[in-house]
Amino acid sequence: MTIFQRVHMPSLEGATAWLNSEPLDLAEVRGHAVLVDFWTLTCINWLRTEPYVRAWSRAYRDDGLIVIGVHTPEFSFEHGIEGVRRAIKERAIDYPVAVDNDYAIWDAFDNHYWPALYSIDRNGIIRDHHFGEGRYEGSEQVIQRLLDVERELVSVQGTGVEAEADWNQLGSPETYVGYERSRQFASPGGAAFEERRSYRLPESLRLNQWALTGEWTVGRENITLDGPGGSIAYRFHARDAHLVLSCKARDPIPFRVNLDGEAPRASHGVDVDEHGNGLLDVGRLYQLLRQPGEVLDRTLEITFLAPGAEAYVFTFG
Repeated sequence: MTIFQRVHMPSLEGATAWLNSEPLDLAEVRGHAVLVDFWTLTCINWLRTEPYVRAWSRAYRDDGLIVIGVHTPEFSFEHGIEGVRRAIKERAIDYPVAVDNDYAIWDAFDNHYWPALYSIDRNGIIRDHHFGEGRYEGSEQVIQRLLDVERELVSVQGTGVEAEADWNQLGSPETYVGYERSRQFASPGGAAFEERRSYRLPESLRLNQWALTGEWTVGRENITLDGPGGSIAYRFHARDAHLVLSCKARDPIPFRVNLDGEAPRASHGVDVDEHGNGLLDVGRLYQLLRQPGEVLDRTLEITFLAPGAEAYVFTFG
């Protein structure tokens, strides 16, 4: 367990809302072991850690543990409180969540990562932190030490988008598509920023390159489809493929996913059927593919049947 130089838990003031509880302050949590979990609803790394945080909250609540989620948004659309409410319901989160739209709690902790776990003792002193996925046994052992309990660690098995990545076969990185953080864009002629333009695919894509077809506007944090039938193609190497999407249109937008030019069949993700059909209705992470067999270099193409789709980042697992 990391021993800090008596760094006290920062204030929880500045949250724009609290969900699952009345607002909490330091006086109300003093005397309890506290686990603070920074998250944002579209983050695949958080989604894969959440089964553990949820299990720890339930397993150690009667021992005096208080888990506090802090939702600090990465993308503009994640500021909407209804999206946070929906994520809480979908993930069956029953512990308090501070909505940190102004980054007040994030800045107070001097945090820089999603997800980020801070373990705090009964005297309000931060005793451990961990950023990103993994080290689950170690984090739970810290919780037990803070609570002065010792028993078998909880058993956790994530399913759907919460399932652990296939790290041994993961060969594609997180890839943002807005121009601020974009890389490996391969449509001929490159991207035009903040203006509508027609794009086409290159003759071929190399591993981890991506490209557009159709009328798109490339913005700072996302790309927006301006006409029907536009596509995004990505050459990847991973078991799972996800894309963070939001909907600018009034009505939901049907989309179709192909894998190497064909319907995904058994390789479809939870948000796509075996024929490759899906529906973009709310802003969140969409799991497009989960391959059951051998992982090879494959080409994913997602085509939107109406304008208004907004894409942010590809993630893989």
